[in-house]
Amino acid sequence: MKRIINKNWKDLANKYDWVADMEGILQSPLHHAEGDVATHTQMVLAALTTLPEFEMLNEEAREILWMAALLHDVEKRSTTFQEADGSIVSPGHAKKGALTARCILYTEFDMPFGIREQIVNLVRYHGLPIWIMHKPDPLKALLEASLVVNTQWLAILAKADMLGRICSDKNEMLDRIAFFEAYCREQDCYGKPYNFENDLTRFHYFSKSASTPDYIPFNDTTCEVIVMSGLPGMGKDNYISKHYKEWPVVSLDEIRKKHKLKPEDKSANGWVAQYAKEQARIHLRAKQNFVWNATNITLQMRSQLIELLASYKARVTIIYLERPFKVWHKQNADRTSMVPQQVLAKMLHKLEVPKPSEAHRVLYEVG
Repeated sequence: MKRIINKNWKDLANKYDWVADMEGILQSPLHHAEGDVATHTQMVLAALTTLPEFEMLNEEAREILWMAALLHDVEKRSTTFQEADGSIVSPGHAKKGALTARCILYTEFDMPFGIREQIVNLVRYHGLPIWIMHKPDPLKALLEASLVVNTQWLAILAKADMLGRICSDKNEMLDRIAFFEAYCREQDCYGKPYNFENDLTRFHYFSKSASTPDYIPFNDTTCEVIVMSGLPGMGKDNYISKHYKEWPVVSLDEIRKKHKLKPEDKSANGWVAQYAKEQARIHLRAKQNFVWNATNITLQMRSQLIELLASYKARVTIIYLERPFKVWHKQNADRTSMVPQQVLAKMLHKLEVPKPSEAHRVLYEVG
């Protein structure tokens, strides 16, 4: 993996604007009496590298955790504000920070997909060990996180995050992290993903509000739907023609072409989506396998579609396509309908890589 060799803070701030942006970002004096985000992040990095559990990891794992610690509060720069009572808050900084971390690691570091997504999800879930029991469904929150992030590393990062600050409730927060570790061990997902009995069990558990992780549902699926996911220019059309040539395809791009609608015509997007869903219903009623071809780059896009497919008892497989940054831009440039660079950049910043909890199967075709 490509890593940062020179870890001197001043050099990092001079080289990366997202590091420099941490300077002067205020934090709550109650929870961060040490000062701004830059001060806190430096203290977290220092605390991390002195933890015995960190030192016991192999070099790659240490680099992953170090990078996650550097990035964990990267989007406090855009989410921090002062409330009417004077308190300083940064709501949603972990979720937005994960999206930013993905962009940074993809465009600036060209990291392997698996390593990058571990860092991204460490950023995304770095507060989970502290707040796990405040979730509406703590067990579901834990098991879902375990599918995309190493929970042992998550606990180490949370511990460093807590040690790298000055606050009055530090011991209580450290106790919460210890509880999180014990909870992970109890559910047999400490440092590894929770092992569901099969794909049907996992999908049923995450798609139904009243379900248990050990319930094995009857397989009443009637057809399979392949849901493509990936940014424009990643090669979805070529992939379908190579692997699913004989399958019917519901393509949003083809619908736009057929009806002479431009992709930038946002007023037509709703109509195109509804037209596509009507085509999908024809296949679903006939219990016929088919491919749904669209970008599907956000969880909201995918969840609405998968809910429809599952209501017809379809077995859903998401296939996520990704190519290295330079390859992606070349492939886009070679397309007959090239997407403008500024549009690609905007879409990249919205990208949420599909999680195993979203469908019966999630396949990652990356490289």
